[in-house]
Amino acid sequence: MRHPTDGTLRRLLDEPSGVADTDREHVAGCPACRSGLAAARRDASLSRAALDVDATVDVDAGWSRLSRSVAADSRRGRAATAAPRWRAALRRPAVAAVAVVAVLGAASAAAAADWLQIYRTERIAPVTLSQADLIALPDLSAYGPVEVTEPRVRAVADAAAAQKATGLAVPRVRDLPRGVTGEPAFQVGDRVTAEFTFSAAQAARTAAAAGRTLPAPPPGLDGSTFRLTAGPGLAAVWREARGVPALIVARGVAPTAYSEGIPFRTAADYLLSLPGLPAAVAAQLRGFTGDGTTLPLPVNSQYLTSATADVGGRPATVLKSRDGLVAGVVWVDDGVVTAVAGSLGPDEVLSVARGLGER
Repeated sequence: MRHPTDGTLRRLLDEPSGVADTDREHVAGCPACRSGLAAARRDASLSRAALDVDATVDVDAGWSRLSRSVAADSRRGRAATAAPRWRAALRRPAVAAVAVVAVLGAASAAAAADWLQIYRTERIAPVTLSQADLIALPDLSAYGPVEVTEPRVRAVADAAAAQKATGLAVPRVRDLPRGVTGEPAFQVGDRVTAEFTFSAAQAARTAAAAGRTLPAPPPGLDGSTFRLTAGPGLAAVWREARGVPALIVARGVAPTAYSEGIPFRTAADYLLSLPGLPAAVAAQLRGFTGDGTTLPLPVNSQYLTSATADVGGRPATVLKSRDGLVAGVVWVDDGVVTAVAGSLGPDEVLSVARGLGER
């Protein structure tokens, strides 16, 4: 295939929505074009810096610039405050198992001007982890800075309010399972964004502390930033008399990832080779990095079992607690994740999932 022109590369920075998907895919997989894109980005930065000069004193423009700067500093301050909590969250087994592959960045359409899409969720598949694996899982921040926006989850009045807040169609349960009665309460959550910047120096220190040598990173990876966004989302919750959720039906926008130009497979293969990740977990995750469309779902084998099923013609993952008290099913359809879970059996949650309508 021909290489996109310099004009196309520059348009990928200035107006990404105006670039054909075939050109996007070519650039993402072509080292020469990624190099050209990096050069275009540098030229754009120099041009902006050269033109950002006022020949006269413009008070309004100066105030606007100052306001934006203060707002940016405020956002960075909030991110710094939230960072310790989210770094702790990344140490949690359920998050850390996914982080090595999934937290390879995404951005909203408005923020994607300097980014290339490298990952989109089209299906979910389980990753089985033992208790020993969970203990051994690394903290992603050992390989570079991680920033995560703090999610805002709140109750809303009804289904209409949930749809208005998220833009998502609210699932409607046609037939409630036995023991589940009444009307649900609704909650919504805003979109969450995570950003990870790989640092070869920081990763080398982590490897040295473990008595291992860091493999040489592929060209362009050191200092590259990846973004991941997921959401917004909503949930309908039916509770038992004692307040425990009897049934939850949740829906959210599936994760999408962008990078500054490093292909998903290149970054994922390297991160999965770093010290600290259990070999059995790395082997399972490598099976998901081929097409950049499968989101791994961590399953603690001590407490859960997993199986596959079909919901509306889509592959689904069914989870069941080993004590038989809780079950759930999750699947992806057209970029939206839906999950059904509760104090039910696998057949019951599947029946609810397959009977869902929309309000």
